[in-house]
This record gives sequence, C-alpha cells and structure tokens, in this order.
Amino acid sequence: MGITFDEAMAQVTAAGGQFEVGDAIVNGAAQRVFVNAPRNLGLFYELAPAESVFLVYEDERLTFGEVRNTVAALGAALVERYGIRKGDRVAVAMRNFPEWVISFAAITSVGAVSVSMNSWWTEDEMDFALEDSGARVLIADDVRIDRSLAACARLGTQILGVRLETVPAGVDAWSDVVLPGTPMPLVDVGPDDDATILYTSGTTGRPKGAVSTHGAVIQAMMAFSCRAAAERVRQPSEPSTNPPAFILIVPLFHVTGCVPVMLGCFAGGVKLVIMYKWDVDKALELIEREQVTNFVGVPTQSWDLVHSPRFSEFDTSTLRDIGGGGAPAPPALVEKVSTSFAKGKPTIGYGMTETNAYGPGNRGQDYLDKPTSSGRVVPIMEIGIRDALGTPLPVGERGEIWFKGPNLIRGYWNRPEATAETIVDGWLRSGDLGHLDDEGFIYVEDRVKDMILRAGENVYCAEVEAAIYEHPSVHEAAVFGVPHERLGEEVGAAVYVKEGCTLSLDELRAHVGVRIASFKVPTHVVFFHEPLPRNASGKILKRELQRQITEG
Repeated sequence: MGITFDEAMAQVTAAGGQFEVGDAIVNGAAQRVFVNAPRNLGLFYELAPAESVFLVYEDERLTFGEVRNTVAALGAALVERYGIRKGDRVAVAMRNFPEWVISFAAITSVGAVSVSMNSWWTEDEMDFALEDSGARVLIADDVRIDRSLAACARLGTQILGVRLETVPAGVDAWSDVVLPGTPMPLVDVGPDDDATILYTSGTTGRPKGAVSTHGAVIQAMMAFSCRAAAERVRQPSEPSTNPPAFILIVPLFHVTGCVPVMLGCFAGGVKLVIMYKWDVDKALELIEREQVTNFVGVPTQSWDLVHSPRFSEFDTSTLRDIGGGGAPAPPALVEKVSTSFAKGKPTIGYGMTETNAYGPGNRGQDYLDKPTSSGRVVPIMEIGIRDALGTPLPVGERGEIWFKGPNLIRGYWNRPEATAETIVDGWLRSGDLGHLDDEGFIYVEDRVKDMILRAGENVYCAEVEAAIYEHPSVHEAAVFGVPHERLGEEVGAAVYVKEGCTLSLDELRAHVGVRIASFKVPTHVVFFHEPLPRNASGKILKRELQRQITEG
C-alpha cells in the first residue's frame, strides 16, 4: 500500500533537504517558508548547464548559455543606456517570443520590476498601464509599439523594439542595443525587493497591478517543485527515457506562463517549446517533434487537444502531465484525458495572479477519484473557508476561499484601499466560493466577485459595463457569464436602449472593441426597450438575465 499525501510531503520537507520548511515573518505576517530558498531570481537563472537547449521557437534553438549571455547584455543596456536602477519599472509587451523570456530575466536581474503587459490590450489599455506603472522603458514587438507610441511620447517612456520589420522614429532596435559579450551589472537584490507587476482585470473598470517580490515568486516556484517531488515519492512512475520538456501554450504575460512554466523551466534546466499563439494542430506537431512531456494550459486547450480530428496522427506518448488551471475542468474532460494518452495523466491547479499561480493541485488517481476538486496545498500555504464577516467555517460548509502563504503578492500598485480589501492579516481573499472536505481537498463552486472566466481569462463585468455605457444610445447595461462547453464561459450582456434610439449588435461590439481587449467583448447580447429587471433593493437581476439568455 502506498504512503499518504501527508507522509510524502513530510519526507520531502524534512530538515536538511531542499524543501525544508520553517517559520518567518513575510510582509508583516507569520508564514511557513522554504528556508533554503535563493535570495533572488537572478540566482535561479545560473543553475542550468550552459550547453543544454532551453528555448525552442519555430526553427530557432537557444541554449541556456546563449540565453544567459543575452540576458547579461540586455541587463547592461538597461543600466548603462537607459539608466535603469533598482525599483524602476520596465514594461514588456509582446507575443510569446524568446525575447520575452530574456527581457524578464534581465529586468529582474538588475533589480528593476518587470511589468507584464497583456498583448490583447487596446491602445487605451496600454496607455493606462504604462502611466499607472510609471514604466521608464517599454520592450515591445511591432504591434504593441504601434499601440503605445503616443502614450510613450506623452509619458517620456523609452522604447526598445523586438523583431521589427521597420524601426519607427524614436524606437531603438534590439540588435543595436543588446550587444553580446557585455557583462551583467552587479546589483544587490534581496527577497523583499519588488520583482513583478502583473495586471489583473479591474472590478471598477481599470486593471490593478499585482506586485510580487523576488521572495514571493521564488516561494511559489519552489512550492510547485515540492508538490511534484512529493507526488513522485507517493506515486512513483516508470522511468522516462525522455528528458522533461514543456510546451508553452499560454501567454507569458499570464502568471501561469511566467512562473510555473517559464521560470520553472529556467530554474530546472528544462527545454521550453514556445508557441506564438495557440493552434491545436501546431501543438500536436510540436509535441511529437520535441518529445514534449508537460502540457500546461487552461481546460479549453486540453479539450482542443483530445478532441482534435488529427489527434491520432501524432505521437503523444511522451506526455506525462496534461492540464493546468485557470478554470475548473468538466469531469468528462478529466476522464477523456486519462484515457487518451499512453502515459499522460490529467492535472489541475487552482492559483491566481495574487498567489503567483500557486495553490491547491490535483493529479493522477486523486483527480480521477475527485474530478470536481482542485486538490490540496503544500505546507507553505494555508487555505480556509470563511463567511461574509471573515469568520472561519468548519469542514464541509460553503464560504469564501482564503489563502495564506509567502507566495502571495505584497499588494496592488498604488492601490492601498484595494490591497487592504483583498489582503487581511496576511490572508488573501480569493473572491471564490467553495468548501473543504475532511481530507483537505478544495472544491471551487462559484464566485463572490462579479467576474467571468473565459478560457482562463478573467473578465470583470464592471469593466465591460463601463465600456458599454460610453455608447450614447445605452441607458442600462448588465454583463454576466454565459456557459460555453469549450471556453467555460462567454461574455453576455443585456442592454436597455434609450427611448428613440437604435443600436445593433455589430455597432455595440465595434464600440466596445476599441475600448477593451477583444476577449472581453460580449458575444451574446439581448437588447431591451424597457428597464432591466431589478430586485427590491434596486440591484439588476443578473442571474435571471443569464438564465434567459442560456435558455433562449
């Protein structure tokens, strides 16, 4: 009989080991931490053998040594050419390119803060984030530069261009600035120094910048590795003849793509196969060609993979783990994944930008036994269920899910009120509703926040409503999620048109589409010529409107 999860975890976190756990004060709160964690992210970048292949993009292959040399050259340029100092913000806005990885590593190595810009953002959204973060430099590809030129000129932000066909005036070309052989400047960076700002969709119409320290990111990375080590002890699998290889199928500007996937590969000496954008047939080709072992994305992508008409044409036998997070996976998908691969097992993780992607995880037989659960956590993280007043609830009772751990963000950039609302005495309020069972498995059931999860992307209803209300023909608007088999949810809206005005679906979508990213634009819209239904307190009955659209 195999050992229990707790017994396996006790083995890998024992004193003297890589994942030894102890007590520390983090952000003013007592926490359980990995005591042997490196001091800063820069130390992680030096671990892998120089000759091993790290990044694969199209027909390009870069070793860890080549990547580190380019990271050093960019770090030198940031300090010597652009005058970047510890704590300065440097924004990165591009699709998944090797230069994204290099930029992140260089920025954090010199003590600056990497600001991840969503590549879907419109010109207005880019303008907001550049000003809000106070970014001194923007490293971007041609599409994102086009959307940012005016804002950068207004703000005095310098621009470094990546993979440009033509170099606009006022933009530096990567090849002119990043000079191989230039040594990395020496900067003293500690675990409490800021490392990242990742923007999350805003509940009041504008996104919030979630700020993480070097220590928080490192603790999250180690937590992922610790859980994997415990699972290997508990459920040993037959040795693999294929070295670990991840395929990057989610954006690097997302916390999943950045922390557990990209940084996990950087620190672990693992090959990372980069996809420019999601394409299921291309993914299958790469899995076979590069002998990929790990596929981490959102359930939508696992769904696409196992339901592809071309699935049987490719050799997927090297895959060991298939799954990810971002949204719950239907039990039928869990079963489909478990039976579709020779050795691959379904996995799920429940994390947030605010937790640096780390949270409960479920895999293998546990996942098959409890396919609606997001799993359990490792010792550095605590999880609890609380009522509306913040009072802890017993096992089995439904309430808001709260997290505590050294992997949490330190707060929101320049948003003390939002920080105080979300982080309470070292605990982070997730905004999700759920319950724990007597084995410590978490079940996520609903959301407290007015939010839609579309293919792993958070869409806050208030942000979409704000864009809709800017149309002169709109009197009232309500936005909500509409169930979708593949995407999880799509964006739905009910719109009360002003008397004497007309408004078409195409006109509304075009209006919203220039204000917010395309994935937030409503797919389903119902137009009303009377006030939207409200309850006795005057609140719009979104669930009733959602039901009408779903049934209709």
